[in-house]
Amino acid sequence: MAQDRPSSDLDLTVESTHLVKILLERRRQTFRTDQEVNRYDNEMRNINWVACKDFTVAVGKKQIAEYIQTWDMKPCWLYSLDFLCSTEEGHHTFYHYRARWSTPTPLNPIQGTASVYFVVDIPNAKPQTLPVEVHFVVESNRLVHTAGRTRFSEKWLTDIIKTKAWLRSLMDF
Repeated sequence: MAQDRPSSDLDLTVESTHLVKILLERRRQTFRTDQEVNRYDNEMRNINWVACKDFTVAVGKKQIAEYIQTWDMKPCWLYSLDFLCSTEEGHHTFYHYRARWSTPTPLNPIQGTASVYFVVDIPNAKPQTLPVEVHFVVESNRLVHTAGRTRFSEKWLTDIIKTKAWLRSLMDF
């Protein structure tokens, strides 16, 4: 039935599957020491994420929007944030969200878009009083970022939109 789904759903599945695989692989590797983690936390802006036991889809969406506000973005950037689905892998439940970005103007309201895919990781085998873990990937990139440990760059979004426009210009319809 995959043929009946729109291509955007197929892209979402590929992006989400890749993100979950990377997260599970990270779990199997050694973690940084607490000292290293604290050093990164001091350099990046983050929010206080909700405890696993208090997590809901709506709270996740609200907190991701709050986290996005910590990014240094020009006011011309607008986004919509959507909950996509939840999946279970091993001892983790993953909640998938997508922030779709654009820079509409009165003269050109329909612009290209770039997406940032978020996953909220709820580990079932850890104490539920711990905060959720949030990771994200930028559309068409494979690097998985951890909230609070990456300085987001709006250039990533600009590059995606420019690349899409360039590819569209190569297509003959």
